Amino acid sequence: MPTKKPLVKRNRTKIIRNSSRVITRAHIPEIARIPKIIARVANLSEEKADEILHSVNGNFITRHKNIEAVFRENYDKISRYITKEPQLSTTKQLLIGAFFTMEYSIESAALFNPSMVPHPDQSGLASGALRFIMSLRATGEGHISSIVFRSGVLREDCSFLIDPVSEYLETPTIRHDQSYDTHLFQTKLKSMKIHGDTIDRVFKKLPAQFTFDELRTRISSLQLKNKEGIDKEILQNINWLADSNYFIRFDSRNDISERVIFPLSENENRGIEDARFVRFIEEDKEPIYYATYTAYNGIRILPQLLVTSDFLNFDILTLNGKAVQNKGMALFPRKIDGKYVMLSRQDGENNYIMFSDNMHFWDTAKMIQEPELPWEFFQIGNCGSPIELKEGWLVLTHGVGAMRQYSIGAVLLDLKDPSKMIARLEEPLLTPNEEEREGYVPNVVYSCGGLIHQDTLIIPYAMSDISSGISSVKLNELIASMVPYN
Repeated sequence: MPTKKPLVKRNRTKIIRNSSRVITRAHIPEIARIPKIIARVANLSEEKADEILHSVNGNFITRHKNIEAVFRENYDKISRYITKEPQLSTTKQLLIGAFFTMEYSIESAALFNPSMVPHPDQSGLASGALRFIMSLRATGEGHISSIVFRSGVLREDCSFLIDPVSEYLETPTIRHDQSYDTHLFQTKLKSMKIHGDTIDRVFKKLPAQFTFDELRTRISSLQLKNKEGIDKEILQNINWLADSNYFIRFDSRNDISERVIFPLSENENRGIEDARFVRFIEEDKEPIYYATYTAYNGIRILPQLLVTSDFLNFDILTLNGKAVQNKGMALFPRKIDGKYVMLSRQDGENNYIMFSDNMHFWDTAKMIQEPELPWEFFQIGNCGSPIELKEGWLVLTHGVGAMRQYSIGAVLLDLKDPSKMIARLEEPLLTPNEEEREGYVPNVVYSCGGLIHQDTLIIPYAMSDISSGISSVKLNELIASMVPYN
């Protein structure tokens, strides 16, 4: 007898892109042009420079919290090309900085692929309510992706309220002051299939633990002394890997909707894709939030781990090992039998599971699910971190069927041995309806992770890679509609 399909409620509220939300970026052309631009400003009279700067401020000062600080920062980036004496006035310095600054609309193309976790601060709420943080993938000009945030409250009845979104955006400060282990660094390069004599020449004069600056100095030295014998592509990949490990910090005075993790390093210059956040609990420790995501530089992808306890300070780290060469990894919210556990998709087609003693190293993977149902014949993947229930680990999945239609389904994994699938839905929970199927990538619904509230599964989901919404389904209905899997 066929099981009854669970009732999925789609909330009418949509989370849509807003082209007016902009950040500033350095706008620096090829080196030969920089001195010419500087000279044009330097040759202005002070009166004219003041007039132009006043006009620029008038156009942009209300769009950013401290536009002159941005001009100063970008002036500093090109100041080594300034040769004119005497010293330029403050007005001309700021104006030069303005010429090397641009606005970037981070979500002008899309706001999609959300994940949702409980907020670290649950104070001041009505009984039965839950404050949440939602991360989303924002995409702008050139299809460059970044991570943005929303916050809100799920009421006791599972209706929700999304907090007002600030008109301002803030990028964080960045630091590269951690050290690197020479052996592990070379091991990571090997796992990325990066080989060659250049690697040996770079590392043979570095200590067992080296800093970012020591690596940069060593590379510069080799480039000066041995230009003919150095593989430039390998040097770029070494820089890329080192540049992928850093710290960022946001200003605590600014609202969470103002925080944007925009590609800050060369390894991410084509985007930060699909962060899957999870609230992780470890015995005798405070909860911490992890997010796996994929950095992309236009040629290679690099699986990354983002770590925070407060959504103000973030560590960005490279994931290592033979089993982290693809997209779509999702961490379990706790250890199982003393090991970290993560879902992955090794081959772009099937669902896998990985176990590791070390959060940062993943060497083996086991396939736990392959496409079997028509709505997933093309490929499957996960839709975020597993959720622990008494019945098992609930995993939202996505399947790709005919005409590249994406649907969201669900499976249950065994609590003690999550490499075993024990039940699944035979029909998808969510399939694009007429309103949802039109967009940048038609016929797609997709999620990077939901949560449980008041015995209800809350699923934030993207619609055709352009906007997002929230749906919900009662847990008892969902579990009852699953069929055992042998």
